[in-house]
Amino acid sequence: MSLRFILDGALVELETVDPTATVLDHLRYAMGRTGTKEGCAEGDCGACTVLVGELSEDGDGVVWRSVNACIQFLPMLHGKALLTVESLARGRALNPLQAAMAENGSSQCGFCTPGFVMSLYSKAIGGVGNDLPVEDVIAGNLCRCTGYGPILGAARSTGSLERDDSALTEQLRPLASDDTVSGEYRGRRWFVPRSVTALASLLADHPDARIVGGATDVGLWVNKGLKTLETVIFVGDVAELKMIKEAPEGVTLGAGVRYADAHAAFARLAPELGELTRRIGGLQVRNAGTVGGNIANGSPIGDGPPALIALGATLTLASVEGSRTLPLEDYFIDYGKQDLRSGEFVRSIHIPRPGPNDLVHISKLSRRFDSDISAVCGCFKLTMSDGAITAARVAFGGMAATPRRAPACEAALTGKPFGEITIAAAAEALRGDYSPLTDVRGSADYRLDSAASLLWRLWHKAQGTKVSVLDLVETADG
Repeated sequence: MSLRFILDGALVELETVDPTATVLDHLRYAMGRTGTKEGCAEGDCGACTVLVGELSEDGDGVVWRSVNACIQFLPMLHGKALLTVESLARGRALNPLQAAMAENGSSQCGFCTPGFVMSLYSKAIGGVGNDLPVEDVIAGNLCRCTGYGPILGAARSTGSLERDDSALTEQLRPLASDDTVSGEYRGRRWFVPRSVTALASLLADHPDARIVGGATDVGLWVNKGLKTLETVIFVGDVAELKMIKEAPEGVTLGAGVRYADAHAAFARLAPELGELTRRIGGLQVRNAGTVGGNIANGSPIGDGPPALIALGATLTLASVEGSRTLPLEDYFIDYGKQDLRSGEFVRSIHIPRPGPNDLVHISKLSRRFDSDISAVCGCFKLTMSDGAITAARVAFGGMAATPRRAPACEAALTGKPFGEITIAAAAEALRGDYSPLTDVRGSADYRLDSAASLLWRLWHKAQGTKVSVLDLVETADG
């Protein structure tokens, strides 16, 4: 069965596709579209940014999102539309955004410029994330030789742009079938199922298959780790995995919901969860990376899991045998080991809505503010009554082999007055909950000091004062 997608209004059909061939390499080496650059091959610099479009939920339009082509695999394009920087100009007439970039002196060496253009074009035409400030939209694009001021100026002077996708909508409709698409390349296989039932059946037949949602992690395994994947199941088109349900009791979302699509619901659930989501990679990463994938990979420094654990999230796993639900913290067993049986997959996540007496605080520490992985991520939910803490949930990322709760800290908080003496005792107890490693993101001592300081940050925030973690660590060091 051929892989099919639309590029600039033309149908592209590929009969033989390597399951882990990247969109970037295909554009550059098979199609000669060299405007899309390789800068990092790990989704960090944005030089390879392209736009991928898919039918809207009602089927009456196209939803565009910026993604990193270097970590998008070709089968993920099936049934979708693709735009590259070469798609924007017509003849010798530049797109208005390109013209503004040129007139505003927004480029020096030019290597990163196509990626900036594509990110800004997505915002201009109302793509996913268009409601974010322009600074956030280009947080996943790095420029190494000029200032960002002229780039921001060009974006603001351009404003919104009209785009007519009516013809493209008609082209995409026949490609949005309910059938599973599959292919084989030198004995290695790939599948693109459209339903949970089809996904469960595929996993029953191929229990060792690698499930790929947005490839923001798996893409690095291939590009940097040179890992060969024999069987890959791409779940980005499974409709049931993309649902978001908001209710008074909480938010339930399918495992395939991308972080960019979950952002608004998360912010309504708990503003600090929304702010954490805004800092998960650049917009291109959030436009691809899924909440369920972030959980399923089991990384000890994944940003989402510690926050969801602190909020009391539960996880539903499914297979052809049925489904089961467990607390999210119980899913993580050890480094690289999760409670996932043969043939099972993460189907959905439920996050209870914090109550009026709940104090929620989430702090992420990283070497740079935007588009970086946590060194430490501290997440707290304290339930209050008459000035006392009646319940406490504390979870950290970057402090152990898995995202993990802090039982000694929770015990030191529960049933105590919400005061400095309690916080001091809980901060000290917290040091006994973890034995962190020293690595490139921070020493063990730094992590222990910072974790305690994040608890103090919660206290200061509740008092309406502002204090930096650096101040707190320096105070702790005497």
